[in-house]
Formats: sequence, C-alpha cells, structure tokens
Amino acid sequence: VAMSTTGDKILDTALSKIGEKSLFTKELENALERNEVDLVVHSLKDLPTSLPPGFTIGAVCKRENPLDAVVFHPKNCGKTLSLLPEKSVIGTSSLRRAAQLKKKFPHLEFRDIRGNLNTRLKKLDEKEDFSAIVLAAAGLKRMGWENRIGQLLGPEDCLYAVGQGALAVEVRAKDQEVLNMVSALHDADTVLCCIAERAFMKRLEGGCSVPVAVNTLLKDGQLYLTGAVYSLDGSDSLKETMQTSVTYPHHNEDGANDDVQHVGITAKNVPGQAQEAAENLGVELASLLLSKGAKHILSVARQLNDAR
Repeated sequence: VAMSTTGDKILDTALSKIGEKSLFTKELENALERNEVDLVVHSLKDLPTSLPPGFTIGAVCKRENPLDAVVFHPKNCGKTLSLLPEKSVIGTSSLRRAAQLKKKFPHLEFRDIRGNLNTRLKKLDEKEDFSAIVLAAAGLKRMGWENRIGQLLGPEDCLYAVGQGALAVEVRAKDQEVLNMVSALHDADTVLCCIAERAFMKRLEGGCSVPVAVNTLLKDGQLYLTGAVYSLDGSDSLKETMQTSVTYPHHNEDGANDDVQHVGITAKNVPGQAQEAAENLGVELASLLLSKGAKHILSVARQLNDAR
C-alpha cells in the first residue's frame, strides 16, 4: 500500500520550519491504527523518539551506510567541497548538515532545497542555482543512484542524523503475532546503535528544528557514541564521546518483559541488558553535554530557526 505523507506534500517550506514532529509518519500510523495495514516501513530518522501510545518499532533492519554524501552539479564533477570556488551554493534542508559544513567550509554558502530525491537531483542538474547538494548516502544507494556520490562525508567533516541509514518497521504494540513475525528482521548491532542515538536525542529534546548529530561504533562488545550539538551557523558547538559494554547473554525473559520498549523499539531477540546499557549510554552522553551548556546552544538555535 503506497502512501503519501504531509512531509512529502509540503515542498516549499524547510522541514525545520514546519515544526510538526510526525511529518512523515502520521498518515501511516493512522492507517495502522484503523487496521488498514499491519506494519509500516519508515526511515528510522523520520520517527520521533517518543511514538504515539499503542505503537512500537518492531524491527530495525541492518543499517545501510549512515554517512552524508555530496552530489555535485555536472560542471563540478570530480571536485570536493574544499575545491569549490568561493561563494558556491550548496543545497541542504538539514540544519545539522548546514551547521557542521558552514564551520568546516566557511567559503561556501548554504541554501534550503526540498523535495524527494528525484526532485532535488533535477533541481541540481537542470538549473545553475546549486554547485552541489548534500543527501544521505543510504537514500541514493537504495534508489540505485550511488554513482552520483561525488564525496562521502566522514565523521571528521559531518556527523550524521540519529537513526540515519536504518529502516524501521512500526507495528501495533499489542499485535504479538506481527511483532513476532517482524522481529526476525532485527539487526542486533543496528538496534543497539540506534537505541543509544535515540536516547541521546530524546534526553536533549532534539528534533529536526535543532542541529543534533551523532556517530556510533560497535566494536569488540564496546559501543562508542559520539554526540554533538551546534549553533545554526556552526560557530558554537559541543561534542563528546562515551562508551559502554554491550556484551550480555540472551536470557529468555518471562512474558512480562516482552513488551519492554527502549526509546520506542521492541527487540525481543536482543539481550535486554544490552539494550538498557545502550539507552543509558545515550542518556549519559546527553546529560554530559547538557551540563556543559548544550541547552543554551539548542534553545538559541531553536529561537533563531523560528525567527527565520
């Protein structure tokens, strides 16, 4: 069942200005609630950290490359952002991308660009408005346009969005049959990384109207989370990394624990203690940033964005 959402329809306004948290999810959740569909598939980064009552993320699939990618205008083919001429215009509707890249590449200008991937690539190729646009590598790859990626932005250039590159399957929380069925799609490593990222975002009360960014790595049973907040122009920022162990045996917990959600995710086949550790990591990292002044940076960013 193909569906169109508010976020797909309002294409003349920056996402961060519309202010609706469930921009790409509401219509799908309504269909789920009315039993018209039994599960809905989202990009995890579109899902708010608190889901409406009665819903849960029943599966998080193996993550595609979470990095951001630069697609260049045909005339700039073979270049990188640092090689573009002074005052070149880069298209992105993401405050997170703009904040980080403004600081890293002060010679460039950033302007909003909206629309689905086809629309954005068309705007880039057919007009002279943009020298390049920044998109999620995962989306380009899934659409078969990986060959358009001119530059991948590593963590040193641009930390990615919470949940970027992962697909989420949302179901009715009480629908045990569907929950059991889709749980086979869970990728344990992706689940733990995304729980940590979502817990970080939730504790910061971040959304698409403020620049919040992350980078996670799961290696040898250790989960590393880097999180950052930025002012709109990138001049002010806070960034920290923390780690925790997520090596726990899987116990067959009693039914009572079956419905435990971690930031909206129900993952029966991932050890509960590991999920808890991941969630705590996100909360602790956010608390550390808040203790260093993140709340002020974010509230100023929110006010400035509202005033734009």
